[in-house]
Amino acid sequence: MGSDGEDLIARRRRRTSSSQGWQQRIALPTIVAGALGGGYGLLSRKTYGTVNLSATYAANLAIVTGCYCGSRELVRELRAAESGDLTNSFIGGIASGAFLGRLQGGQFGAVRYSIIFAFAGTALDYGANQLKSYLESSQDSLSSEPSVQQSGEKKDKWLRWPEWAPIQLFDEEAAAKEAQEKQFFAQQIAMAKLKEERSLEK
Repeated sequence: MGSDGEDLIARRRRRTSSSQGWQQRIALPTIVAGALGGGYGLLSRKTYGTVNLSATYAANLAIVTGCYCGSRELVRELRAAESGDLTNSFIGGIASGAFLGRLQGGQFGAVRYSIIFAFAGTALDYGANQLKSYLESSQDSLSSEPSVQQSGEKKDKWLRWPEWAPIQLFDEEAAAKEAQEKQFFAQQIAMAKLKEERSLEK
């Protein structure tokens, strides 16, 4: 009995923590979709009624996105699942597509839209999850930068001028090395001339 109570408490805590931020998972995509629809309406080639067309696109895309995101969140709450679970997206897509399709085109529209919403919504959520994990990993790699010397060495390793190129770029070390080599060759030439003069004197 004690373990069942602890399990229930743990499930409620996990559910509460995953319930936080639902406004961002519904409102933010809806606002973004409305803005994208409005922008598409403004950029469309129709010159007659551009404002009305833009408002229509914005409203339609916001309604579709709001219904999809809302049904996805409802499914997530009912299943007590995490927010990134793609099963929520699939079931939510079926539900929102059936609802909007029934309003738009009867029973056939409900079936057609539920299939479209299920697959398109799941694909978009999968892409968003992949992009989010990629951005988080790149942010982590940027935040844990190596020391300045190591980053300079990395920079030299991946950004290097080819040796065969006629124009060479020099950093301070390469310029000092070249100056040292020139000085060494000048000393060698001076030594060779001195030996030659001594051999002529004898």
